[in-house]
Amino acid sequence: MSELFDRHRETLKQAVEAAHTRGYWSPYPEMPSGKIYGETAKADGEAAFKAMLDAPFDLDQPTTGKRVGKEESPYGFKLGTTYPAVDVDQLVSAAKTAGKAWAQASVETRVGVCLEVLARINRQSFAMASAVMHTSGQAWMMAFQAGGPHAQDRGLEAVAYAYEEMSKIPGAVRWEKPQGKNPPAVLDKTFKVIPRGIGLVIGCATFPNWNSYSAYFADLATGNAVIVKPHPMAILPLALTVKITREVLAEQGFDPNVALLAPDEPDAPITKELVAHPEIGIIDFTGSRTFGDWIRQNAAGKLVYTEETGVNSVVALSTDSFKGMCGNIAFSLSLYSGQMCTAPQNVFVPRDGIETDEGHKSVDEVAEGIGKSLAKLLGDPDRAMGILGAVQNPDTLKRIEAARGFGRVVHESAPVTGDSVPEGARTATPLLVQLDAGDEAAYLEERFGPIAFVIAATDGPDAIRRAAGAAKTKGAITASIYSTDDGQLAAAEEAFAEAGAPLSENLTGQILVNQSAAFSDFHVSGANPAGTASLTDAAFVANRFRVATVRRQAA
Repeated sequence: MSELFDRHRETLKQAVEAAHTRGYWSPYPEMPSGKIYGETAKADGEAAFKAMLDAPFDLDQPTTGKRVGKEESPYGFKLGTTYPAVDVDQLVSAAKTAGKAWAQASVETRVGVCLEVLARINRQSFAMASAVMHTSGQAWMMAFQAGGPHAQDRGLEAVAYAYEEMSKIPGAVRWEKPQGKNPPAVLDKTFKVIPRGIGLVIGCATFPNWNSYSAYFADLATGNAVIVKPHPMAILPLALTVKITREVLAEQGFDPNVALLAPDEPDAPITKELVAHPEIGIIDFTGSRTFGDWIRQNAAGKLVYTEETGVNSVVALSTDSFKGMCGNIAFSLSLYSGQMCTAPQNVFVPRDGIETDEGHKSVDEVAEGIGKSLAKLLGDPDRAMGILGAVQNPDTLKRIEAARGFGRVVHESAPVTGDSVPEGARTATPLLVQLDAGDEAAYLEERFGPIAFVIAATDGPDAIRRAAGAAKTKGAITASIYSTDDGQLAAAEEAFAEAGAPLSENLTGQILVNQSAAFSDFHVSGANPAGTASLTDAAFVANRFRVATVRRQAA
């Protein structure tokens, strides 16, 4: 039995149980408290991050000898960190060679290594937070949580599912078939979990860790060597992840090339070459549907798991807390400047308005209520920066400009100003535009970033039909409804279940539709165009391995 497996056995046991019960559980504290992580943890993490700026990041992996790296912080400075450039054939060959011993290791050994890697990543959560913040643009608290403990939760969840699925395969059995009056036929059979091939994890710029850890640890736990291809503007968080992994692998006597980083630059991408390589067996991708389609067309014979473009909707039919509804929607639109894959974009309201605890509200009044909540929420620059963070990609600002012309602007998008805003930071408050249901060309497309629409539908059933229809045809990762009518809620539950979009009902407090909790929420259903897999269910891990059988005549 693996020493590391024994060390983390209780954590694994609780993780498996949590995946069954779907209640709240996490072994990784989400609050950046010195009492938990150490009184000097934050200062140490900031110092470690600063030491990586304007310096080579050493991974001691196969390289061409050149350096790459052009990351720029959305808060206004260049990171200057460089990484070893790679040759795709050389990298794949190294992964294939290293993967042989890794595949031969026991399930417990591999799982133990994964659990130790997660524990060490957790201890580096403060340095990781700065790396995530200054590549993705997330505000520091979100970067700490989403890039740290919450991402680690997702990784552990994948390990737990992988362990459970592999544990269903017995190591050895004696098979006896009765043959009437004759002696039974007796065979000794052994079963061995074998990997499917080298895994390729293609990271995104907005949530480099959270969207990669499930695939990364699912591949490793099931015996596959893995190559991480980060987004060229968000390399550092995944470089740290791979470096820690390689350290643990080496300590345990494995070739560290079981885990490799494939960095590149925007003007010299290598992703397509990796996708097309015949030795790549599994591909995990987070990003646009355009590139997702390209992967599917060019990855014949490979397993492909994706999270892609979607159009998330809110249906507002009635509420017993108009202030709470508007405030919750405003916060959901603002969090990380609408750059979350779970952020709502379309708010459908019946054309005749809705009933609320403040009386009847017209469509205009609903839109203005959300707009006023946005203004109040983001009126203080310090609070605004803590909620919005920075805009990761300059192209998002171009989308905001274009969306202004779609309809009546209810809340204007503007940069955050004030002494607390770093010089050069790229910021934008949400743009809220009012439309009619007939303006489908405007709202039936993902407008990534802080852009949202209030849309006048014919009536309640039409609002539900349009929102669920958008999820079914365009994809959606979340959906939300406000109604005091049980019949309407039941109709929405059926419609969104058919559309494959998880539904939140009457959220007026601190919980937002944006939030997806490991061990409880299934992130992406795989049942609509927003993705082909779910983080994390058994299907996400079980197909990453196969079983080799040996049968012997019993002595």
